Amino acid sequence: MSRAEPLEGLRVLVTAGPTREAIDPVRYISNRSSGKMGFAVARAARDAGARVTLISGPVNRSTPKGVWRVNVDSAEDMQKAVLQYVPDTDIFIAAAAVADYRAKEVSPRKIKKAGDGLSIELVRNPDILATVAGQPEPPFTVGFAAETENVTDNARAKLVHKNLDMIAANQVGHNQAFDQDDNALTVIWDEGEQTLPLQSKRSLAMALIGSVARLYRSKRAKGERA
Repeated sequence: MSRAEPLEGLRVLVTAGPTREAIDPVRYISNRSSGKMGFAVARAARDAGARVTLISGPVNRSTPKGVWRVNVDSAEDMQKAVLQYVPDTDIFIAAAAVADYRAKEVSPRKIKKAGDGLSIELVRNPDILATVAGQPEPPFTVGFAAETENVTDNARAKLVHKNLDMIAANQVGHNQAFDQDDNALTVIWDEGEQTLPLQSKRSLAMALIGSVARLYRSKRAKGERA
């Protein structure tokens, strides 16, 4: 196997972008994710020799050549798509910014303005990452953690709580990460961590895929979950 293709022959599933949770036919709950990082990860995995499926929330981005793309809208849509493809997956990379909550009731008609306030009851969305990692025979599972504070501590807690193989954490805030061309990551796994400094998301994705490939091969060589 060529060193230039560390994921040769492997099947990689990537999620990217935001989800939209409907309130009525006009409005929805979403977030600032542009999908740039997830699409860059899909492209980097393809360049590393993998067969890549990309499940994307609603973004206006071109699909990387050679990548199979599935478009979804809501968190529940994304979960259904992920569970459809994950049985044939070696590595799952959850780069999407999935909404944690959705409206309990979606109005079939546009909600009209009335009074000084409006209350909408929210319910939890499915935890796609934990669902995949909790399967009897899960793929090598990589999560993302977008944090405004205590980035490393919060990411490591998520790694342990969700039983992930690896997590990529980044600081978010004003002009940081979301919808930017550059980003930085702290990559964390059970036995260590690696800092990937600020750089273009394309080069950052290549560095991340290199780390994923090394840990995947190491775990497989030891007969661990991978």
